[in-house]
Amino acid sequence: MKTSSVAAAMLLTACLPSGAASAVRVNQVGYLTDDIKTAVVMLDSATVSSMSGRPSISVVDLTTGAHLRPDEIQQATPWEPMAACYRVDFSNVVAPGRYVVECEGLRSPVFNIGDDVYEGLNEIPLRYMRQQRCGFNPTLGTGCHRHDGRLVLSGDRDGEHIDVTGGWHDASDYLQYLTTSANAVFQMLFAYSETPAVWADSFKADGTPGSNGVPDILDEARWGLEWMMRMNPSDSLYLNQIADDRDHKFYGLPADDNVDYGWGEGKDRPVYPCSGTPYGLKGNLNRSTGLASSVAKFSSAFTLGSEIFKNIDAGFASELARRGAVSYEVAKANPGACQTAPCVSPYFYEEDNWTDDMELAAAKRFHVTGDIKFRNDAINYGRMEPVTPWFGADSARHYQWYPFINLGHVMLARDKEQKVSGEFLRNLRSGLQRVRDRADGNAFMNGVPFIWCSNNLTVALITQAMLYRELTGDTTFKALETAARDWLMGLNPWGKTMIVGLSEGTDSPENPHSALSHKYGTPVTGGLVDGPVYTSIFNSLRGVHLERDDKYAPFQNSTVVYHDDNADYSTNEPTMDGTASTTYFLSRLAAATKK
Repeated sequence: MKTSSVAAAMLLTACLPSGAASAVRVNQVGYLTDDIKTAVVMLDSATVSSMSGRPSISVVDLTTGAHLRPDEIQQATPWEPMAACYRVDFSNVVAPGRYVVECEGLRSPVFNIGDDVYEGLNEIPLRYMRQQRCGFNPTLGTGCHRHDGRLVLSGDRDGEHIDVTGGWHDASDYLQYLTTSANAVFQMLFAYSETPAVWADSFKADGTPGSNGVPDILDEARWGLEWMMRMNPSDSLYLNQIADDRDHKFYGLPADDNVDYGWGEGKDRPVYPCSGTPYGLKGNLNRSTGLASSVAKFSSAFTLGSEIFKNIDAGFASELARRGAVSYEVAKANPGACQTAPCVSPYFYEEDNWTDDMELAAAKRFHVTGDIKFRNDAINYGRMEPVTPWFGADSARHYQWYPFINLGHVMLARDKEQKVSGEFLRNLRSGLQRVRDRADGNAFMNGVPFIWCSNNLTVALITQAMLYRELTGDTTFKALETAARDWLMGLNPWGKTMIVGLSEGTDSPENPHSALSHKYGTPVTGGLVDGPVYTSIFNSLRGVHLERDDKYAPFQNSTVVYHDDNADYSTNEPTMDGTASTTYFLSRLAAATKK
């Protein structure tokens, strides 16, 4: 649960002396006993000028009252507008308990150390996924968008009704994209396959409370897979999107959605097919070049689903396997990137790469068939993009390099042939090295570009670093991995945990961009918000503004901003695919409880 607004205000008051911007930032969720444990002390000019020499920093055991000396204190490049920043390593503190970091009269929020600090937190993102369900929404106990939908930009089939109910709303709007939904399905299936023992069964297939003998994460993944099957109504038709940015006229409960797309208020919504050429309805066009990026996502999700569900529902798994095989061949025959459709505004998911999707789909086909041709395909596609381009970059367009992690590289890094595994382990390492180089000297060791949805990139970085470390035993990037995790858990300039309500007592977003929470008081627990963006992005987006005074104003700088404000959809809107991507690393952390 997130803290109440009063409790959060008390927490901030405890950490900040009156009138000052100095602060001590920590991972508010907590540290495992064998973690690299760090804090960042941020000092404003008034605090620095009042000191004589370096600051005195200690870790206080709240049970014993003991003041413990950190392993190391390093001065780092200050976060503007701070005058000084210190990175504090207290990995030597290993005893389970409750602690604070203290510096010059400042105290961090209270945090825990122990191997159980992440126990059960992997289930929290599933709350948000259930809340995002379209068709029947178990959180609201009602249905929505029951008339979906009618084909558009489909030649002779324009205006034809087609049943594509189900799936998830993409974010706080109610559009639905194959691109993000298929990735969400794969991420959840992957998280389960890597750490099956930590997943509970507390909800039924329809998302209502109760056990059904199937782990809840698989119920959620199946909800997505069944929708994807409806988005693939025949072996020659693959659908890419439901609704468009006309959706943004409405801001309320999904069941009350009254947008008129031409077939009546609240009735059918447009359904866009996958297209290999640029398209859009109202003058704005995307830059699509082929079908492969979308159709390969169908294939990889269907194929992994067939593996996991074969002992749960053999008939369902068999149909998934068939569709996985067919869609792979369709994707292979239609290379290129298939982007989402803009309409009245110029915004869309600008995915430019596709070989990563083909690599993952081919690797999964090899895994289920053993046919060497798929392995060769995967290797060839993987060599076309050795490193996901955002790794080490300063910027990128919105969702330009998607998914943000190439799990196909991970599949090939597990190949039995050492030459192949070595090549793709080097690719994984190269990406991590580029981010680490970019993070060099940064007080928060953050090398992720602050583009729109930067938190999604941070999750991808954690996932890649964690998988690389587990595959190789190489701890070179353990500090980078841990810093990225800690960033999401509050060790950032704003002291915000970036997953709504992940852990009780943390300062998580209280005013996310969401009609459910803002207008109706329904918390969007478990949702990963977009995260900080470059100030230039915040200033350029249509409609972005602030509804209230920014209580984090002392920590904003000229380059990067984050706002806990409903009106800032660029930094504080939860996203379904970003949330789904947290399930892997949270489940691995939860597994530490079982060591």
